Amino acid sequence: MKKISVLAVAVLVLLPAAIPAADGIQPGMWEITSAMEVPGMPMSMPPTTVKHCYTKEDVKDEKKMISRDENCTVTDFKRTGSKVVWKMKCTGKNAGTFTGESVFSGDSYTTAMKMESEGGNGRTMNMKVNGKRTGNCP
Repeated sequence: MKKISVLAVAVLVLLPAAIPAADGIQPGMWEITSAMEVPGMPMSMPPTTVKHCYTKEDVKDEKKMISRDENCTVTDFKRTGSKVVWKMKCTGKNAGTFTGESVFSGDSYTTAMKMESEGGNGRTMNMKVNGKRTGNCP
């Protein structure tokens, strides 16, 4: 259970940087709600909502938007219109492979992401994310 909690925190830390990387993303304040599911776990984690400010500088490089973690490397990235599909490989204490797909619509988006941890436990986590731009950054 502790390993799952560590991975869940790692995903939530990476997530705000992982999502808004598509044509038309606007800098500003974003509200991001995520719901995580771990197959085989008897109970689900409650949804989490965070607010994150994206500056003009933040949204310039789409690949860097996926992760700012130096232990993670984007291994595949494809954007077609308002849809982004990506893969990311992380090493270190949060080692694993992430795959995701985001669809953007104006000042909102939806994302489905899967994380497969490495090591002895081989856990998988699925995450659904909804984001919406709420205004300008303070």
